[in-house]
Amino acid sequence: MKKIYKLIIILILFLVLMSGGVYIYAFSSYFVLSPKIENKNFSQFSPNDSLVINFSQPINAKYYKNSIKIAPQTPMDATVDESLKKITITPKTAWNVDTQYKLNLEDGRAKNFMPIKSDEFNFKTVGYPKIMEVIPKNGTVDLRLDIEDPIVVKFDKSTRDFFVDFRFYPEVGVKYRNNEEKTQFEILPKESLKDDTLYVLKIFVKAKKAKDEDYQQAYETSFTTLPPKPKTWAKDLDERLVQSKRFTFARVRSGKYIDVNLSTQIMTIFQDGKLLNSFLISSGKRGMDTPKGEHQIYNKSLKPWSKKYSLFMPFWMAITQDGKFGIHELPEWPGGYKEGKNHLGIPVSHGCMRLGVGAAEFVYNWAEVGTPVLVY
Repeated sequence: MKKIYKLIIILILFLVLMSGGVYIYAFSSYFVLSPKIENKNFSQFSPNDSLVINFSQPINAKYYKNSIKIAPQTPMDATVDESLKKITITPKTAWNVDTQYKLNLEDGRAKNFMPIKSDEFNFKTVGYPKIMEVIPKNGTVDLRLDIEDPIVVKFDKSTRDFFVDFRFYPEVGVKYRNNEEKTQFEILPKESLKDDTLYVLKIFVKAKKAKDEDYQQAYETSFTTLPPKPKTWAKDLDERLVQSKRFTFARVRSGKYIDVNLSTQIMTIFQDGKLLNSFLISSGKRGMDTPKGEHQIYNKSLKPWSKKYSLFMPFWMAITQDGKFGIHELPEWPGGYKEGKNHLGIPVSHGCMRLGVGAAEFVYNWAEVGTPVLVY
């Protein structure tokens, strides 16, 4: 009998060893395995991400073919890696954006048939990036787009997990660039926009792996382009000033500079590409023309005396090194009589550029020595 008992014990030990200990621990909850989710930050779960479930030892894959349930129901693929320790769950397109998901993993078995208890995991996909600002503002008129003044779109967070689509109506192709964080886009049309035309820009967003029909409209803005430049400038000087402010554009994009259009007799001052103000001038008459080209302010003086013309030149700013040409207020006799402002808008000077009372002082105080002066 002892020999028989010994044989039975040996047989049981043999079966235990061959089965990896399954039958010893099959009913002990202490030895039941628990799966673990690899993705840790579920508050930032991308709609394009795969969900990875890790196991501490190889699993029996057949137990997991139909045991993974996700709500809301989403078409997906579940693959087990070669080590049998990892299940990767990938949506066939993308998870829904800004959605709370629940994943149920039913009871399973390890490769050695040790039980793996069921478990439940919750995760939420991130929401769409929101547009915080669009420049120019909605309803802008007289818009002129160029490479230095594109449309700017700013998002509240990175759009790396999303495709952003910019669509003009009337339809026109779009080119854009973005910053490294993909939080800001600069947009330009691929072709010139029509003058004096209302355009609508619509911005659409979708998860990168989502279908094209899943694009969601995120923003809409509109603007009207600038009318054609007038072929002839208005004879009324006040109207001409309004035209000048509307159709004069910066030729220097950084710092201060003075722009002088001799054909309109208008001086415009710019700072960092932005028009600050425009003023009527009186430039040199025929035969005593104001020199065209690129100049600068070489020196300034509040009220110098001109020996050549026996006149005061208030708020003087020389634009040539020899001091022969400059910008100043309407000239003044010693007794206080000033050149009439009715000459402004007409080239009657001896080559300098005259400004009206108030305008000359403003430009004098604003401009510094070295400020560029472009005359054309």
